[in-house]
Amino acid sequence: MGNDASATLPPRAPRTIPTAPRLASDRAFGFVSKSSGVLVLALMSAVGLFLALRAVPALADAKGSFLTTADWQPDAHHFGIAAVMVGTILIGLVAVLLAVPLALGTALYISEYAPPHVKRSLVSVVDLMAAVPSVIYGLWGLYFLTPHITGVSRWMATYLGWVRVPWLPHMLRPFEVSGADLGDPLASRTLFTSSTLIAGLVVGLMVTPIVSSIMREVFSRAPAGEREGAYALGATKWGMIRSVILPFGVGGIIGGTMLGLGRALGETIAVYLVISPVFVIQGHVLQNGTSSISSLIALRYGEASSLGISALMAAGLALFLLTLLVNFAAATIVARSRSGATGDA
Repeated sequence: MGNDASATLPPRAPRTIPTAPRLASDRAFGFVSKSSGVLVLALMSAVGLFLALRAVPALADAKGSFLTTADWQPDAHHFGIAAVMVGTILIGLVAVLLAVPLALGTALYISEYAPPHVKRSLVSVVDLMAAVPSVIYGLWGLYFLTPHITGVSRWMATYLGWVRVPWLPHMLRPFEVSGADLGDPLASRTLFTSSTLIAGLVVGLMVTPIVSSIMREVFSRAPAGEREGAYALGATKWGMIRSVILPFGVGGIIGGTMLGLGRALGETIAVYLVISPVFVIQGHVLQNGTSSISSLIALRYGEASSLGISALMAAGLALFLLTLLVNFAAATIVARSRSGATGDA
């Protein structure tokens, strides 16, 4: 009887699952989220448009030489960003070469090795380091790092000065110091101060907490099932990290590195305090004298003429586009990577 009754029942229609938000709070949250995204894009576009409009007179005056001229004399109609762009990129590269190993080791220790009570303290310390004002790092670099690093710079110039980079004509020997008497231990070390290396080290310490935080968050999201599977197959702690954590977090490592590079390219006060500005393409990272776009703007803005202000706006536009390109590349790499994906199926 029961089977006959059930056989005569009409088939049930599939239950529809509502996808549109029905609660007022859901609609409000969606509206705020979309508005915030649109507002951020509008502000970024407004900044770029403002810089472009203010840079038009200088770009019209300099024309194509703006990207190839190293000198900076706007009032003489002879200026360009070749020297400051090279200095900006070199300082950023030195900063990244220092920050990435430190950040990677710190992130791995905090996420994989540190005991819970130590982990909480280290997370707080790293986050607080990111909040230290840049002028403090600049003063530290000027009064503490510079006197103590010149000996290292001299050693590098002595034993690494032969290293060549043949595909970059202005950096044939990046560790060479022109005019330095490396055979005299009592020779003045002035040639090794205010260099790209010192500025890069200071900026590298500044961006290390940011890069480390990004890597730590990615490593902490590695699937627990894959961790346990590696241990079940007999892997050691380092073996599990090498086979699970690092492959899972490679997108976060690259993305964090590029975000740190974008932050390093735009640093102003710390670099301004440490360097000795020169307007020549300085490819020797150990030698006195370098420059960056941000420090150029801080140095010349107060005394610039109308054309000089426009030239500084053009330099700022170039820096804006460069950092935007780096950040977009980082976002693309992170979005296409496996980092942050759940894998505990």
